[in-house]
Amino acid sequence: MKKFSRRLAATLMAHTLGAAALVPLHSLAQPVDAAASAKPTVVLVHGAFADSSSWDAVVQRLQARHYAVIAAANPLRGPAFDAAYVAGIVDAVKGPVVLVGHSYGGSVISSAASGKANVKALVYVAAFAPDAGETALGLTGKFPGSTLGPTLAPAVPLPDGGKDLYIQQDKFPAQFAADVPLAKARLMAVGQRPIAEAALNEASQAPAWKSVPSWFIYGDRDKNIPPAAIAFMAERAHAKKAVVVKGASHVVMTSQPEAVARLIAEAAGATAAN
Repeated sequence: MKKFSRRLAATLMAHTLGAAALVPLHSLAQPVDAAASAKPTVVLVHGAFADSSSWDAVVQRLQARHYAVIAAANPLRGPAFDAAYVAGIVDAVKGPVVLVGHSYGGSVISSAASGKANVKALVYVAAFAPDAGETALGLTGKFPGSTLGPTLAPAVPLPDGGKDLYIQQDKFPAQFAADVPLAKARLMAVGQRPIAEAALNEASQAPAWKSVPSWFIYGDRDKNIPPAAIAFMAERAHAKKAVVVKGASHVVMTSQPEAVARLIAEAAGATAAN
């Protein structure tokens, strides 16, 4: 009986692995229930000094609304390189997509959506929406209010001669996540992803927000990107809607996930209706 049980288990395992090998990778991004099948897939792109886990609470709320969600691992190497990576994810998704970018991730989605007919909406979460030729650093300095510069740690040298930038861990909570519980903000500081210094100075390509509908949400206490800069970009993009969250920091998706998820769902619903 024991030998038979072992043989049965081995057979079942072989069938399971064989079936898994036949599943195309893009199917992992597809809706898991009938309610989600009619909805666009939401692709979330984090920014500098964050990672995909910064979207966790938004993901939970979108899944509760029956959306298929992908939280992309943004390489943070430069707008062109990162946009090509995210564009590959968009190509792997069957059906319509809503692209959502936080901070520097806004520069990425602006380029990644170019020429992608399945991208139906762009949502900027405390994010850059650059025009062609603009840089993240230039847009940050266009209006007063950013205090990011003095909080950056000494640059970490890279093998190619470039440098990676981090926020100093002891300054991270107040600078980046002032309205997040301190214990969580400290964890975020430890797990932050660095951005290549060159990425902040790389000029953006022609943006998709000129042809794809956009929505914006940001906090009025953002210390990384001045709120006035985001308001300027939202107006320039003729945003369908711009939401200002009172008291919210730069990581509004972490501190106010319901407000962010609600706007994403609104954008998704608007595109589905058209």
